[in-house]
Amino acid sequence: MIGKVLAMLALSTGLASAQEAPEGLAEAPGAYLRGLDKIAAASTDLTLSVGEAVRYGALSVRLDDCRYPADDPASNAYAFLEITDTTIDKVMFRGWMIAQNPALSALDHQRYDVWVLRCKID
Repeated sequence: MIGKVLAMLALSTGLASAQEAPEGLAEAPGAYLRGLDKIAAASTDLTLSVGEAVRYGALSVRLDDCRYPADDPASNAYAFLEITDTTIDKVMFRGWMIAQNPALSALDHQRYDVWVLRCKID
């Protein structure tokens, strides 16, 4: 099921354009993320609107899209993120993250973890 949704998202969005969501998925105006500073052992919740970027430590986190199952908004979230390490000006992650399976497509950074909690639908 997850592979099918990822394939639909990849085919329909290219680079997360504002196209119509695949059948069964609805577009959300934002997302809730959580960041973990592994050295300080501190987590921080981040709220982003689509198109917005926020700083989280040395990272810049940009949300380009968030989609969720239209028939069950609380069940999962798919967010297209671009995460840049600003200290070296390098994109560390660019792609879809899935709330229910964060390890499937995860940020690989020595200090920080970032993952999707849910889409912001209100």
